Amino acid sequence: MNTSLCVVRSRALRGLAAEPVRVEVHLANGLPHFTLVGLADTEVREARERVRSAFLTCGLAFPHNQRITVNLAPADLPKDSGRLDLPIAVGLLAASGQIDAQALEGFEFAGELSLSGQLRPVRGALAMGLAVQAEPQPPQLVLPPGNAEEAALVPGLRVWRAEHLLDVVQRFAPQADGAAAATGWTRVSAQAPDARRSSPDLADVRGQAGARRALEIAAAGGHGLLLVGPPGAGKSMLAQRLAGLLPPMGLQEALESAAIASLAGRFEPGDWGCRPTRSPHHTASAVALVGGSSPPRPGEISLAHGGVLFLDELPEFPRAALEALREPLETGLVRIVRAAHAAQFPARFQLVAAMNPCPCGWLGSSQRACRCTPDQVARYQGRVSGPLLDRIDLLVEVAALPPQDLLGAPPGEGSEAVRARCAQARQRALDRQGDANQSLAGADLDTHAALSPAATQFLRGAAQRLGWSARATHRVLRVARTIADLAAADTVSEVHLAEAIQYRRSLSGAGH
Repeated sequence: MNTSLCVVRSRALRGLAAEPVRVEVHLANGLPHFTLVGLADTEVREARERVRSAFLTCGLAFPHNQRITVNLAPADLPKDSGRLDLPIAVGLLAASGQIDAQALEGFEFAGELSLSGQLRPVRGALAMGLAVQAEPQPPQLVLPPGNAEEAALVPGLRVWRAEHLLDVVQRFAPQADGAAAATGWTRVSAQAPDARRSSPDLADVRGQAGARRALEIAAAGGHGLLLVGPPGAGKSMLAQRLAGLLPPMGLQEALESAAIASLAGRFEPGDWGCRPTRSPHHTASAVALVGGSSPPRPGEISLAHGGVLFLDELPEFPRAALEALREPLETGLVRIVRAAHAAQFPARFQLVAAMNPCPCGWLGSSQRACRCTPDQVARYQGRVSGPLLDRIDLLVEVAALPPQDLLGAPPGEGSEAVRARCAQARQRALDRQGDANQSLAGADLDTHAALSPAATQFLRGAAQRLGWSARATHRVLRVARTIADLAAADTVSEVHLAEAIQYRRSLSGAGH
C-alpha cells in the first residue's frame, strides 16, 4: 500500500559513538520542492542531487511533482558525510510505494550513492556495528561493500552487503522473496581476517643490552619510555620493535582499535588484531596529535590506541602539542569540545620518545666532540617540560657503539622469546590487580607494590636526593613492580627498586 510517510533507521557519528538517526521522508501535494532539515552539513544536503540522479539513472520513479520533506531526527544532532544517502533513497522509495515500507522494520542503512546508483563505503562502519551490538535487540545492517565486512567483525550482528541501489529495491520490493534478491545482496559472515602485518624483530638490534632491557620492562608493564642518545645509536630501531613485544590484542581491544582506524578511513583488514605503531612527524600540530577539527576527528594518540605512539626528535615538536599529551597519558581518554560538537575518543597508548642529548647530538659521545654551549643544551632540553617527563616512566641513555663492535656481532635475543617473558609478567599483573602495572595508583599501588621497611627507607632516600615529585616516586614504584614480575617475585625488594631508579635519571644527566 502506498504511503506518504516513511521512517528509515540509520546512524550519525559523534566521535566513536554512532547515535541513532530517524530518516523521516514525507511526500505531499504542493509545489515541487525537496527540503532536507535536521542540522545537516553540506555533504548531507548534497544528497538531494545524488539521490535524484541515482533514481533517474536506475530507471526508478522520482516523485518530481510532489513536495518532498526529509527530516533527520533528532534535530539537534549534527550530521555529516554521505552516509545518509542510502537511507534517504530508501525512504523515498518506500514513501512512493516502490518498496514495502513494513519490510524495512528491523533494518538500519548507511552508504553513499554514486550518480549511477552504485553504493560507496563511508567512514565509521565498525563504530556503527559496536553501537548496534549494544542495543537489546540489534537491528540488521545494510551497508556497502567494504563497510559490511568491517561491521561483520562485531560478534552477534546480521550484516548484509548491497552493491547497488537496485539490489536494495529488489530485496524490499512488494511481494518480493528475500531469498530471490539480486546477486549484489549478500549476507556477510562474521570472520576475522588474517593479520598480514609483521613487526620488526628485536634480534636485529645488536648490543645495547641496557636499552633492550628497558624495552622489555616497558612492554611488560605498559610503561612510557624516553630514549636519549646521539644520531645513529639505534633509538628509532628500538622504538619500532616495541609493538612486537606486547601481548596479543583481545577481541574488544581489537574492535576499538579497528573502529578508530575506520573513523579515520584507514582500516585495513590485514592490520586486524595487530597493535598499531604511529610515528607522526615532529612538525605535527596539537590537533594532529590529540584530534580536533569540526566535526571532531581522532588524532594520532587515538589511532595509537592499544599500541605505540613513537615521537622521534621529541624536543622539535611544538610545545603546545607536547603539553596536550599530559592529560591523555593519565586518563587514557581525550575529550574534544567545539562550539557545536563534542566527542570523546579512547587513547590508551604506550608513549615511546627519542631525542638527542643536545642540538648537535654528540653531548657525552666518545666518537665526536660536542660543539654546543651549556646554554644551548639547557634550552634544547628545556623544550620538554618537567610535568611531561614526570609522566614518562623510563629514561634510558642509548650510547652509540663503535662500528667494530657491531660488525660480526651475533644477533640479539629475538622478539618471540622476549615477548613470552613479557606476556608472563603481564599476566601476573592481570591476575593480581586486573590491569597493567602502569595504571596502578592510590590504594592499589600501596596494596600491590607494598615495600618492606628497609625498601621504603631506600626509596625515600633516593627520592629526596634526586628531588623527585610524588608522581615520579610513584612511577619508580610501578616500574619496580614490573621488574619484580619479570623476576617472578611476589614482593618488591631493594634490588628491584635499585634497577627502577636507574631509569629515572634526570634528563640533564643523560649523555654525560
